[in-house]
This record gives sequence, structure tokens and C-alpha cells, in this order.
Amino acid sequence: MSEPILIDRSGDVVVWTLNNPAARNPLSESDTIAAIEDAVTAANRDHSLRAAILTGAGSAFSSGGNVKHMRDRAGMFGGTPAQLRQGYRHGIQRIPKALYHCEIPTIAAVNGPAIGAGCDLALMCDMRIAASTAAFAESFIKVGIIPGDGGAWLLPRAIGMARACEMAFTGEPIDAQTALEWGMVSQVVEPDVLLDAAHRLAARVSANPPHVLRMTKRLLREGQQQSLESLLELSAAMQAIAHHTDDHREAVAAMLERRPPDFTGR
Repeated sequence: MSEPILIDRSGDVVVWTLNNPAARNPLSESDTIAAIEDAVTAANRDHSLRAAILTGAGSAFSSGGNVKHMRDRAGMFGGTPAQLRQGYRHGIQRIPKALYHCEIPTIAAVNGPAIGAGCDLALMCDMRIAASTAAFAESFIKVGIIPGDGGAWLLPRAIGMARACEMAFTGEPIDAQTALEWGMVSQVVEPDVLLDAAHRLAARVSANPPHVLRMTKRLLREGQQQSLESLLELSAAMQAIAHHTDDHREAVAAMLERRPPDFTGR
């Protein structure tokens, strides 16, 4: 049996590839959920990593939940209402929790259709680049269910409430160009250069001090829910740490000496 996620490291960037192309990379299988959690945990512990790219094998990014399992009421889609609730809480909802707490910046390289939970998976990443062949659909309503994986929280933050409502209430897909116009993705490129574009963005990110990258991401996350006063307090505490890093001193020295910096993560 193949690994649910392929992990390939290149320097300080890791690529996570969903690896069930025959089924269009569904997310509701327990081994895939656990593999995503494990990949994030490993990245959080490895302070030599500075960015992660998430993509899909084959022609699709992710088809979301396994519709055949829904039909058969199998896996996390089976049982009583109480059991189904627990199936979601201890199943697919582990993915947004893991990616939300991923300490390094994440880039979704959306290589094809991102449907239902697959669309939400892309939104769980910090940045998104789409191939011209990509499509996005918040399509839960088309199979008679609601976004059970946090899509109702993620989608309005990415594209605004009115457009999120349009996607969620119709279930209809949007193409890559529309996703770009709506701010869901920051770039649209041809499929054969998608990973190259993702690596170029990752390189621009990973060129910066790794500890400060992680703290900056944390502040952006906290800023979505904290008051300004609370965020300023947290910012002051983190800034005090940043000022005492070797990388801060190196950044200032390199700027004044007009040379590229050499960050060590200390």
C-alpha cells in the first residue's frame, strides 16, 4: 500500500504531496488524516525547516470527502448522529487544527480541482498558487451536507462574506482565474511550472530568519481573533525575543554592509 502523503525535502523547504491519485486524493481516510498531522508535527519540531508546500498527485488537488463512503455510510460517515459527530471531530476536523497550528508558512500548490474539503484544505494554507487547470468548489450543499471541516470559517476570511455565500449556497465551482480575481489565490500559472512557482515563493519566504518567520505567522494567526491591545502585548513579548537573536544582529549588519544575510536560526 502506498504512503498517503509523499514527503520530499529540498533544503529548508518540505513538499507534502497527497498520494491517492486514483481516487483524486480524498481527505476522509484515517491514514491520510494521520499523515497530515504527523507531517505538521515533524515540521513544528524541525527548526531547520522554513516553509512547506502542499500539493496533490495526479490531475486533482483533492476531491474532499469520499462520496462512495458517504453513500455506503462507511468510515467516518457511518453510525448514529452522535457517532457521526464524533467521527467528524476525531476525523477530518483534525486536519484544519493541525494546519492552523503549523508553525512554518504553508503554500498550497493547487494542481487541479479542489472540491469540498479539498477547497477548504487549500484555504487552510497561508498562501495559494493555482495551476490554470485548477477549480475550486465549496460543494458540500451538492451532496446534501454542510462544510464540516471549518469551511464556513475559512472561506469568508479568504474572499469575503458575499462571495463565500455565493460559493457555499450554490456549490458551483469557480475557475483559477476567478479565484485569482477574488483573492483566493495569489498566482495562476501553467500546470508544468506550478511546483517551480511554489518553490520560488517558498525560497522568498525561507530567505528570512526562521524563528522570526514562525513568530510572525503566530502573530498573524492571533490577530484574527484577539483585540488590538492583546495583540500588541503579545507582539512586544515576541519582539523582545527577536531583538536578542543572532539572526536579528546578522540582518542589521547585512543591511548596513549591503550584502546578503546568512541566517542560522539562532
